[in-house]
Amino acid sequence: YGAETKPSALAHDDEKVEAWFGEKRLKEKEYYLMVGRFVPENNFETIIREFMKSRSKKNLAIITTTNEQFMEELERKLHFGKDSRIRFTGTVYDQELLKKIREKAFGYVHGHEVGGTNPSLLEAMGSTQLNLLLDVGFNREVGEDGAVYWEKTEGSLKRLIEKVEEMGAEEIQELGEKARGRIRREYSWERIAGRYEELFLAVE
Repeated sequence: YGAETKPSALAHDDEKVEAWFGEKRLKEKEYYLMVGRFVPENNFETIIREFMKSRSKKNLAIITTTNEQFMEELERKLHFGKDSRIRFTGTVYDQELLKKIREKAFGYVHGHEVGGTNPSLLEAMGSTQLNLLLDVGFNREVGEDGAVYWEKTEGSLKRLIEKVEEMGAEEIQELGEKARGRIRREYSWERIAGRYEELFLAVE
């Protein structure tokens, strides 16, 4: 799978952008973002629990699919409804709007631990300066030194959230540049298409 590094075609003050941020009560660089199917293997429970324990004053915006049973289970376990920082924002199918949401995020939190190279991770690394990834093999293979990593052990993500909020702007920008460099070198659509072409020719 591939991704792009070019910015969203939407302007910062585009009506569509302003409407979404106004409706969700979110501000630029004042939220962490999660994007992915609302299923247990993407570690929503761990991420929400750790975020709730953190001292962060930012929000956690979760763009995901509907799963009422799982939502009720998480609320029963975590009582996240009492934490105003946790924002389930529904789905976003407009790709340019989603890219703008990624660009405006303070950080992207990725908890996928099955399935190999994940499209939403590649897209985040092409757009978001700061990427906090669950430390499993295929996430580290994608992120390398362009991301920071957490484990599922208690306190790991909480500490990482508090650590990155103490980072300077230059350090965060450097991570973002490394992340985009990874996408350009290894995951551009041109490179991915070329690799598939080589594979098919070899099979023939």
